[in-house]
Amino acid sequence: MKQDSKASRARIWFEALTGRSIAIAAGTVAATDGSLGNETVRFLSVIPDPGNRYPRVRNGEMGLEEAWRIAKYVYEVINVEEQGLKRPIVAIVDIPSQAYGLREEALGLHLACAAATNAYATARILGHPVIALVVGRALAGAFLAHGYQANLILALDAPGITIHAMGRHAAAKITRSSMSELDKRAAEIIPLSYDLHRYAELGILHKLIGHVDADAPSKPQIELVRQELAEAIKDARLGPRDLSNRLSSPGALRTRRASREVRQRLTEQWTAHSQTLNSVSEQI
Repeated sequence: MKQDSKASRARIWFEALTGRSIAIAAGTVAATDGSLGNETVRFLSVIPDPGNRYPRVRNGEMGLEEAWRIAKYVYEVINVEEQGLKRPIVAIVDIPSQAYGLREEALGLHLACAAATNAYATARILGHPVIALVVGRALAGAFLAHGYQANLILALDAPGITIHAMGRHAAAKITRSSMSELDKRAAEIIPLSYDLHRYAELGILHKLIGHVDADAPSKPQIELVRQELAEAIKDARLGPRDLSNRLSSPGALRTRRASREVRQRLTEQWTAHSQTLNSVSEQI
């Protein structure tokens, strides 16, 4: 499947997985219902729009309109009364950041991103399998609003795949470090690393999909990814609807011991506090 070298991976993989071309004037959110196996699936992707009226989203960032539209398309799935299994949602992720800008902040970017985040979480909790497929960048609050609330996260094992809370330049600036200092710390502290395989050690990723050209996938490679997504949907239906699997995975058991202990202690303290309040309430 030959692709324009300038096309974004968000566009490439949306078209590859759905078999549908995105019109040039379609806007920055691509949404359609397609098939995976014997199921109807809602596919969603945020794509660049060089001529967008909001300059801060022209490279595929998550802005006001993008976040509200994501929420709209997810709630469309939630609100459809279907018999049997809940319709799955696949978020195709290549998103560099949320749209930092004066207009976006003034008009409530935080509310828009919260709406998208809440939509995905609501769908997951109600039983819709939500699967994120990272095909490029998955960074910062943009990933929180588009992909991170998924039951399961898959990623292509290919150059250019980055999953992180912050871009490298921003991370160096905020920590007052040089790039070399940042890389040195990242080699020792997994959450600071920008290496995909190091990130996978945290146990948050469900699977890395190898032997796929992220920029120009062949038909067999596209079919491989489609099969992996179909299997992930089955796994999501068998797993919990919350995100506890990220702390109970084999990777998390090895590398997130401190996180697990903090959560356990907070739960114990909260339980003890609740019991005390209940006891006092009964006495009153």
